[in-house]
Amino acid sequence: MSAPTSWTVGDIAVHRVDEVPLPPATGPWLLPDATPGVVAGQDWLRPHFADAEGVLHLDSHSFAFITGGLRVVVDTGIGNGKQRANPAWHDLDSDYLERLTAAGFPPESVDLVILTHLHADHVGWNTRRIDGAWVPTFPDARYVTSRIERDFWAGYAMDEARRQMFRDSVIPVEEAGLLDLVDVSAEGTEVAPGLRLIPTPGHTPGHIAVEVSSRGRTALITGDCVHHPVQLAHPGIGACVDIDPARSEATRRALLGSLADTDTLLLGTHFAPPTAGRVVTQGDAYRLSPAAA
Repeated sequence: MSAPTSWTVGDIAVHRVDEVPLPPATGPWLLPDATPGVVAGQDWLRPHFADAEGVLHLDSHSFAFITGGLRVVVDTGIGNGKQRANPAWHDLDSDYLERLTAAGFPPESVDLVILTHLHADHVGWNTRRIDGAWVPTFPDARYVTSRIERDFWAGYAMDEARRQMFRDSVIPVEEAGLLDLVDVSAEGTEVAPGLRLIPTPGHTPGHIAVEVSSRGRTALITGDCVHHPVQLAHPGIGACVDIDPARSEATRRALLGSLADTDTLLLGTHFAPPTAGRVVTQGDAYRLSPAAA
């Protein structure tokens, strides 16, 4: 039986919209402490989240759903035709927009794009190239991110690769007047009915997770505060690109502790299929119990 690509949260159907699987070299680069030995110690990671040799499976995808009559996309992946330093992301040519449309979210229909943070693999489909110019992919949407996030990058000494990403995937949205910056409170900030932004800093200073609620049911979209289920078993494992590793770990431990043994559905922004599950206590840490549709 194939893994589900959508999940029901009360009255809301949350769809995973695939872009590309990430290459096997991604795991050792991104999560260097998730060694094959560490992975081998967690049988539940196989075969979905890692292979028999301990190679991690990671994906790039978005989540899309309708809440309060608004059509929402969370994170926009790598994008097509972007000049990127990472060879796996460079000049991509995927059918992401066709998949998004097939899921019921043609670009012109989207009302709200939530950006968990401003990294290249989360903002790429903010724009597409038309007649030689990068223009907003979702022309009638408001693009939303944390004010802390945008302000941080405004004052950051970017290398050329990151400046390029801002030029092709962030600044065109700003210049079109479509980017909204939100002051996210410590308790979370509701931006639409059943849609709350949760501060999860560390990976980046303004990183947010996205909580979706309906009829007493809740799901949480991770962004990059958790990259891979191995971090449930070992919350101390961080990503090489975390801006503040200590804060990232503290955020991850607090988040997983709050979700453990509850009915909240965890939706991993880079989790390979089956992608979604519930956080279950295992010893002094956790594991992911995959969820049905």
